[in-house]
Amino acid sequence: MRLWRLITKLILGFFISTILMVLVYRVVPVYLTPLMAIRAVQALSAGERPAFNHSWVKLENISPHLVQAVVASEDNLFMDHWGFDFEQIKRAMEENKRRSKPRGASTISQQTAKNVFLWPQSSFVRKGFEVYFTVLIELIWGKERIMEVYLNSIEMGRGIYGAEAVAKLHFNKTAVQLTARDSATIAATLPNPLRFNSANPSPYIQQRRSQIQRLMRNIGKVDLTASQGKS
Repeated sequence: MRLWRLITKLILGFFISTILMVLVYRVVPVYLTPLMAIRAVQALSAGERPAFNHSWVKLENISPHLVQAVVASEDNLFMDHWGFDFEQIKRAMEENKRRSKPRGASTISQQTAKNVFLWPQSSFVRKGFEVYFTVLIELIWGKERIMEVYLNSIEMGRGIYGAEAVAKLHFNKTAVQLTARDSATIAATLPNPLRFNSANPSPYIQQRRSQIQRLMRNIGKVDLTASQGKS
């Protein structure tokens, strides 16, 4: 019975603490994520000085073009789903049967849950927690807050986190001044921001940027205040 009570307390404690954490981050800026800490430790382990460039800004101070670009390139059903794009998950599972390197199908909501609350290395355990936190932030935060946290916390270059930092370091602008072209360039690098540089885009990134700009024109302006429907 003691063991059962201990297990019950641990489970209850987990749910209470994680829900409280999500409630706090609904209003409090996210200044540090697990990935930021991991990158700093990796740099120290390699005998390097950790690079950390991050400035939190409100969503209203981030260019709508960047919102449009990440939705177009990363998750074009962002406003319609409740955290998971099941069609893309199904396609990825089918494609991964033939691919040597698995393709992911994470939505912006899933990426945000992972960035803020979890570790980057993929595993069944992390995926399980990712599903849990994705459901929580969809229910508690809503689309506007998810996008605000995503654009402030995502890795956008070596030691660069968030829209304001990448705008200043790579484009000599503030996040709200980013053009559609700038935004598409940034979005094109997001699958691998340590390999690709939005300040000096390779031919591949330039080609990808053009594709994203076409997608941006197709989807039009993203209204984050619009009510969502189940996919």
